[in-house]
Amino acid sequence: MANYLMLMRCPTLSELPPPPPGKTGWPWTEQTETLPEKMPNGSDWPRISIVTPSYNQGMFIEKTIRSVLLQGYPNLEYIIIDGASTDISVEIIKKYEPWLSYWISEPDNGQSEAINKGFAKTNGEILAWLNSDDYYLPNAFMISGAFPWKYGIGAIVGIGHTVDIHDRILCTLKPKETNFQAFLDWMSYSNFLQPSCFINRKAWLDCGPLDTSLDYCMDLKLWLEISQRYSLESVNYVLSCALAHDASKTVGQGVYSRAETILLISKYGAEDIAKRELYSLVDSVKKYDLLRNRLEKLPFFKSFVSPLYRKLLQR
Repeated sequence: MANYLMLMRCPTLSELPPPPPGKTGWPWTEQTETLPEKMPNGSDWPRISIVTPSYNQGMFIEKTIRSVLLQGYPNLEYIIIDGASTDISVEIIKKYEPWLSYWISEPDNGQSEAINKGFAKTNGEILAWLNSDDYYLPNAFMISGAFPWKYGIGAIVGIGHTVDIHDRILCTLKPKETNFQAFLDWMSYSNFLQPSCFINRKAWLDCGPLDTSLDYCMDLKLWLEISQRYSLESVNYVLSCALAHDASKTVGQGVYSRAETILLISKYGAEDIAKRELYSLVDSVKKYDLLRNRLEKLPFFKSFVSPLYRKLLQR
């Protein structure tokens, strides 16, 4: 495995391994146009560092990797942190090792720890993580690198598609208000797709790392922290696609994600919103006794359902 950081210009399509049989289109047989060495104003392109946390996503990760490498960007740092996958993930990662700045496969404590480990090894001015079942769209790095990153901007947020395994668009999320108060109402108002977010390194150093005690909404906590000190600016471009499939956390474990988010926003002072969302959650899980029983056994949910809210579960 690579044990040093390598900076690079993105490879061309002809330099990468051929796609698996039957795979066509982006990012299998298409690439983003290679950018010139310098920006239009003559300055260097800012270094973009991408971290992919990976665990047993062998059927998806090759598309993820190619969507990073085929951006045509001249100043990329790409790191993969694999949690000792037992499927074909490592085999696929090794195929692309010559173009990775660093990768490792070893046991870890989950997605947040993997991202934190990866970011700790980066040097880029712009940071982002891309899960191993999601992918960037063409020109995502050009848009992020060319953005006027003025003082006080902590992150930029683009449009994102949620897609199925056939790349059919299920929904499109366009950022609305990107500020602290809006993020408190995340579930009903200010949701956006994490892979369409690129972070100023200074904001990460000031507001990170990700909270490893959270299983689902560690990204929301980061946005809440950043938005208290910096602005998050919207860009009117579609930057990424997030894959919805049965094994993904947002699909297969959505009820737990909602519960953890309710707990998080309540800790940031949004009790009225938390109460509203808890009513909604309880109404939904009451329809499914098995889900309700599993939910009520989760430690973080027990701690949130204080005497103030317990009566909601007894309606």
